[in-house]
Parts: sequence; C-alpha cells; structure tokens
Amino acid sequence: MVEIEFASAPLVFCEAAAGKVAELIRDSDNPGLMLRVYVTGGGCSGFQYGFAFEGCASPDDLQVERDGVSLLVDPGSLRYLRGAEIDFEDGLEGARFVIRNPNATGACGCGNSFSVDGAPGGGGCSVDPAH
Repeated sequence: MVEIEFASAPLVFCEAAAGKVAELIRDSDNPGLMLRVYVTGGGCSGFQYGFAFEGCASPDDLQVERDGVSLLVDPGSLRYLRGAEIDFEDGLEGARFVIRNPNATGACGCGNSFSVDGAPGGGGCSVDPAH
C-alpha cells in the first residue's frame, strides 16, 4: 500500500468529503473504516464510479490521508482518477459524494457514468461534456 498525505496525492481528497467520511465513520462505531473510490465498466457512458467502506487496504492500494480519514484507490481505478477531485456536496439535488474528473470526456445525462477518449463507451443516455 502506498500511503501519502493529501497535498502530494495524484488526486484531491477535498475537505468536505473527508469531513463527511469522518462523520459516517463516527456514526458506524467502527473507527477503522476507510472510504474506497473505484471505477468499474458499465453505465451508459462506459464507466461508473463506486464508493464503499472497507476495514483494510489492499497491498497495492493508494491510501490518501486527510484530516484523520483515509481514501483508498486501487491501481486500475487510479488510471482513470488521476487528477480528479473527490468532494462532497449537500445542495438542492441532495447530499452526495462528487467526483470532478479531468479525464472524463463525456458523462451520462443522469450523472452516474462517464467516458474516456479511446475507451469503449456504452449507450442509452444522452452524453454531455463532463465538468
């Protein structure tokens, strides 16, 4: 496992996201939990994001520490998440973790999947530029 502080990470673990993760961990009564963000094939644009809480990291994970909480990313997902911001927003559309990914060249109209130039995409939803 590669453990680094958020300031030198190949992706950004935003303060709001770290704060929400800390809150969820406190509510779970399991202080050893870490948030994993990952990318899988699927969705109508080709790839989709996922989040899960885990109790331990895999040996090849990137582990980003911020404000006492850890974000885990496996090497395959990091390929698509390099330079991305993992954030948390609580607004009119509801509360949710948000990924602002500079590698995404398109996104599903529903916002649950994304595409990357040169990678196979899906179909079925309208595709808008990702920002």
